[in-house]
Amino acid sequence: MFDGQMMTGKQPHQINQAGIVRVFQTPEIFQDLTILQNVMISAFSKRDGEYRFNAFTSMLSEKKVQQEAESILEDLNMESMLHNHAKSLSRGDKRRLELAMSLIQKPKLLLLDEPTAGMSRIDTNRTIELLSKIKQKGITKVIIEHDMHVVFSLADRISVLAQGHVIATGLPDEIRKSPKVKEAYLGGESHA
Repeated sequence: MFDGQMMTGKQPHQINQAGIVRVFQTPEIFQDLTILQNVMISAFSKRDGEYRFNAFTSMLSEKKVQQEAESILEDLNMESMLHNHAKSLSRGDKRRLELAMSLIQKPKLLLLDEPTAGMSRIDTNRTIELLSKIKQKGITKVIIEHDMHVVFSLADRISVLAQGHVIATGLPDEIRKSPKVKEAYLGGESHA
């Protein structure tokens, strides 16, 4: 259930139309398009949203989408790369591009699957900063992440799973002190 609608059985485009956007663990981008084109294409996926493709208004819509895409890319410090092809980006920059592609869809809920997987510590810290900015915009995020630095830097509430079962849910300080979490992930109290 999301925003009063049952999501079970919905097609991916219907879930997207409801305001849920997903960022995959492996970046899903259009490698042969420019960074700007990648973000603009994502805006048009919201068929029932602000941008509708229409032969009579397509030029006006395209200009509006381009301006918004450029603004988002500027917020993500990618404005100098607008016309670079996506395949030339580092893994960290591909993840930022994917975030830009998500943000232009104006999600109510942003699902992120290991947003810092495979990143250097510098790229990880940049991603934490970006996700903190997203939080300030009022977008709800659900993050699946193994890097505790990322989790404790971003989370308001944490659910910890071990062997497919929730073993703890609570505020970050409660999770840090949880004996069950210490046992499952740190080898017990004596190692914490």
